Amino acid sequence: MNIIPFPPRSEWSALLARPVQKSDQIEAIVAPILRQVREQGDAALLELSQRFDKVNLDEIGLEVSAAELDAAEAQLSDELKAAIRQAYGNIRTFHEAQKQPIQKIETMPGVSCWRRSVGIDKVGLYIPGGTAPLFSTVLMLGVPAQLAGCREVVLCTPATHPAVFFAAKLVGVTRVFRVGGAQAVAAMAYGTATIPQVYKIFGPGNQYVTAAKMLVAKEGVAIDMPAGPSEVAVYADDTAVPAFVAADLLSQAEHGADSQVLLVSTSKKLVTAVNLVLDTQMSRLPRRDLAAQAIQNSKAILVDTPDEAIELLNQYAAEHLILSVQDAETVAERITNAGSIFLGNYTPESAGDYASGTNHTLPTNGFARAYSGVSLDSFVKKITVQHISPEGLQVLGPVVEAMAEAESLDAHKRAVSIRLAQLQA
Repeated sequence: MNIIPFPPRSEWSALLARPVQKSDQIEAIVAPILRQVREQGDAALLELSQRFDKVNLDEIGLEVSAAELDAAEAQLSDELKAAIRQAYGNIRTFHEAQKQPIQKIETMPGVSCWRRSVGIDKVGLYIPGGTAPLFSTVLMLGVPAQLAGCREVVLCTPATHPAVFFAAKLVGVTRVFRVGGAQAVAAMAYGTATIPQVYKIFGPGNQYVTAAKMLVAKEGVAIDMPAGPSEVAVYADDTAVPAFVAADLLSQAEHGADSQVLLVSTSKKLVTAVNLVLDTQMSRLPRRDLAAQAIQNSKAILVDTPDEAIELLNQYAAEHLILSVQDAETVAERITNAGSIFLGNYTPESAGDYASGTNHTLPTNGFARAYSGVSLDSFVKKITVQHISPEGLQVLGPVVEAMAEAESLDAHKRAVSIRLAQLQA
């Protein structure tokens, strides 16, 4: 790691800047793919899958059959199936608690207002293939969709791991398609003869998938959030265990060479110890080459005081923030910008990635300053409802009349006045 001791505040912005994405170049590659799928539908998906993924979908078909989904269970060990089911249960328990009962509010006598949650009818889930089969993301997206009551849940993935199919069946995914990349996003955004159009698209992906999501969002298709390379920030003091901190940094670094890894500390001793342990742990990883590239670009920043550490972390707005410090829960109350926070020495980020119950689909690239991670709310719409009794309108009506008249909207005023006149007749 690059150790940066006590940088002045004037240098923080540069130190915390994420790598600049060449968005114009990427969009120039992605836009023709979207156009091809919109114009050619399934034929485009077959051609693009052959070109980019070297998969002949003419032979195996675009859609994963019910029989294939059923057969996936037998291909997994009992241990893995039990783990997936336990993670499913924990995620479901956490997200089910996010349901909000309808609460009618009487804003004044005879005037009642409330909200009700309605599941988005059609949602699309994207699960990357890449270097790891992210069946955990199927759970993270599928469980809240299931709880929200989404009528149609479409999953697109180039991944063929049976755990992906097992998880898809567990969360009640409606249909699964063997399509990846920007073309999968296009298929869900526009619809084809085989793949249904959806109203909102969820899921991580590489820079091309992300660009595709951003481009279709400009055309009116909702997406979960902007996304970039995954990232973790660890704030550690002398109460932290260096081996634990190193393991947490590496668990993020192994995602890929572009993963963002940041260590912040008030202790030079701790930073030195972590650096020593990193190399030893990294040498044992199967994905050590990817992790090494991420660690090579990572930073360990020393600051003078806990107040400075917190200020710096809030400026960075990490996707994952681990607080391996004394009184971690108290410190967490001062964090205003983070996707998800992990407290203490025994709460690894990987617990949230898989099975503690919280959602691992989180804002990256500083978007945690304004965005939340995926939750049950991501899969529902909030529809407001109101009811006014005759007595309520007699109280509220003059207020509306006065405001409408002041805005020169006479028809608005008359919609109230005509009712009041009838009540007074």
